[in-house]
Amino acid sequence: MLERNIDALHQRREREEVEATAEERIADAITRFTGSMTFVYLHLAFFGFWIVANLGWVPGVPRWDPSFVVLAMIASVEAIFLSTFVLISQNRMSEVASKRADLDLQISLLAEHEITKLTALVSSMADHMGVKTDVDSDLDIIKQDVAPEAVLDQIEAKKSPKKPTDRER
Repeated sequence: MLERNIDALHQRREREEVEATAEERIADAITRFTGSMTFVYLHLAFFGFWIVANLGWVPGVPRWDPSFVVLAMIASVEAIFLSTFVLISQNRMSEVASKRADLDLQISLLAEHEITKLTALVSSMADHMGVKTDVDSDLDIIKQDVAPEAVLDQIEAKKSPKKPTDRER
């Protein structure tokens, strides 16, 4: 059972990768590379050489950007594109996470429903056999199906910021 579930998850991830557009794959590859130490080392070498050379510290190399305006422009343009690629990848990851959260919720709701039915069945069997337990008083509540909308409404009500009264203003 465990191996079947792991295989199903693995196949799902592979399918999501295959279904990704070329643009998404490119954005993911760029994001993976820019999040690596290789990228950091390349930038250290590139920017380090640029700075050292334009300070005039490298003999025989003329200063081509003594005010570092070109370097700043290159860094700014690169930052714009890198942040865009990161956002594309994050959007895709967010979409996948949202689908997984929906799946988790569906499984949890199904499990809740099944547990409720099992509780009702066991309670009915206990009643039929005349068995009394310490939890009998809680069984009526436990046997009720939970409405997900009601739970979400209560969560949202708790999160709503308290509106100040006239006295508090």
